[in-house]
Amino acid sequence: MDFDASIPIWMQVATCIKTDMVTGRLPPGEKLPGGRELAVRYTINPNTAARVYQELEKEGLVEMRRGMGTYVTDSPDRIQALRAGMARDAVRDYLKKMASLGYARREAAAMISQEDEKC
Repeated sequence: MDFDASIPIWMQVATCIKTDMVTGRLPPGEKLPGGRELAVRYTINPNTAARVYQELEKEGLVEMRRGMGTYVTDSPDRIQALRAGMARDAVRDYLKKMASLGYARREAAAMISQEDEKC
């Protein structure tokens, strides 16, 4: 994974895991790799891997079970809320980028419709 130097590494790894949750690659209740394995997988420090899981647990997206490991939440509502939040963030980012290019919101929305018709 190529990391963006302007964003903390733990946040970027957490975003990858969240994306896997909302797309179904990590289904509810799925066991996640151990901290060391996560560190190797993403080529990060084991302390950074621990921080990823701590932050995901704070958000209620994973559950740490003592002696058993870390698991994706069983709550479909939490996953759906995460998905909706990530979608809102993507829309906001798009609108900000389009505004920086001088496009009004209506023009930006029209461009989405135009591109959608091409697909």
